[in-house]
Amino acid sequence: MNRINKNNSFKVPEGYFDSLSANIMDKISKEEASMSPNEGFKVPEGYFDDLNTKILQKLENSSVETKVIPLKSYKKHFYAVASVAAVLLLFIVIQFNSDKTLSYSDLANSEIEQYFEFNDLELSSYDLAEILPINDMDLNDILENRLDNDNIIDYLDTHIEDFEELNLHNDD
Repeated sequence: MNRINKNNSFKVPEGYFDSLSANIMDKISKEEASMSPNEGFKVPEGYFDDLNTKILQKLENSSVETKVIPLKSYKKHFYAVASVAAVLLLFIVIQFNSDKTLSYSDLANSEIEQYFEFNDLELSSYDLAEILPINDMDLNDILENRLDNDNIIDYLDTHIEDFEELNLHNDD
């Protein structure tokens, strides 16, 4: 905006706007004189004098009721609201009619493991031992690799000198 093009070809003569309104008024006064009185529409004499009474008489005489046509139809809006309400009602009924109660067995093992990994419960091994039922657990449930009887006997043979130290009681 700060730069003005000095090579602009549109120029206004000096003092043009000083006499502009006077020039326009001169042209308008010349045009009015050039109009002939025969041009345009003519209104009969005395037409507007009794116009109000004629209109009122016509309105009083005509007792025809006109039909009113509404510009906006509310039926479309009514149907849209009714369909949304029906869908919401159906959704609520389906949610309340589901009698299935969730239990611990419905959870996937991966979800349980993920919960323990991402939530710090601050449980010690003693706390976990108190929570978990020991009677139903097997040693193979805890260990990643299953222990076979042969592997156990081989381990005992190599690491223990005297079997009597184990205090094994064979109840069979």
